[in-house]
Amino acid sequence: MAGRKDLIVMSKPVNIALIGAGAFGVKHLDALKVIDGVQVVSLVSRAEDKPEEIAAKYGIAHVAHDLAESLALAQVDAVILTTPTQLHASQAMACLKAGKHVMVEIPMADNLADAESLVMLQQQTGKVAMCGHTRRFNPSHQWVHNKVTSGAFAIQQMDVQTYFFRRTNINALGQPRCWTDHLLWHHAAHTVDLFAYQAGGEIVAANILQGPIHPELGIAMDMSIQLKSSTGAICTLSLSFNNEGPLGTFFRYIGDTGTYIARYDDLFDGKDQPIDVTKVDVSMNGIELQDREFLAAIREGREPNASVAKVLPCYRTLHRLEQQLKQAL
Repeated sequence: MAGRKDLIVMSKPVNIALIGAGAFGVKHLDALKVIDGVQVVSLVSRAEDKPEEIAAKYGIAHVAHDLAESLALAQVDAVILTTPTQLHASQAMACLKAGKHVMVEIPMADNLADAESLVMLQQQTGKVAMCGHTRRFNPSHQWVHNKVTSGAFAIQQMDVQTYFFRRTNINALGQPRCWTDHLLWHHAAHTVDLFAYQAGGEIVAANILQGPIHPELGIAMDMSIQLKSSTGAICTLSLSFNNEGPLGTFFRYIGDTGTYIARYDDLFDGKDQPIDVTKVDVSMNGIELQDREFLAAIREGREPNASVAKVLPCYRTLHRLEQQLKQAL
């Protein structure tokens, strides 16, 4: 993928610029703290995010409010983008054009054309470009994936619930958002990609229904999605911003030799008995494992798991689903 000129000598830290000091940006800063051979040298965020305070806490020397200022720094090797969804594709492409490796948080775009343009640009530059499809890295899902690839388990059905309570425009820290989240182009992306990745085939059928449009947010607050893989496996995904109950995403894997339930980094069998996943990888933190893969791909000059090219089929499916919704209007 990348030529040898792109390889970073193992003894030299990979210098990272983190763009977006919101709730998820801080999760990356916490993850990067425990990884050897990496240094965050620049932090970019809006003035109202108080990036100077966050930079002081994490020992980051450079602070800016403009991505271009950070991209102009010669010492920056790579960028992690945790900015509003609508900026992901354009900012990721700006990073590649500036000669930087980039990891953009999910989704890599909020439309198919931008996603395809990003993949094309990555292929032209040869830089590492990865998207934060964290479910590929969570130990619970890794455990299931290893069982599938070993031939010990074949998925027949996935039943997934993605539930939040967000009737106002706030983030995970309860702070006002400057952008509007989306069930299809953000939250469904996690499961659409994971289903194809775990089932081991291509998505050959996809259907969607949505509930009423919120009068102020302008988005559907409830969705139901059905998927079918070329392997024959099916997936049912329910999403809601109206749920007053346990929050998050819960996965039920139903297969030919067992049933497994993943709740974030915890895994249970069909009888709700816990399964030990502490030895699956070097950490139980999916964000940390995602960041480790990004850094390893840069050092080794290879394509990472969850590269923009590998997750592009997910965005093609999201586009098909969006077209269905438009046709139903």
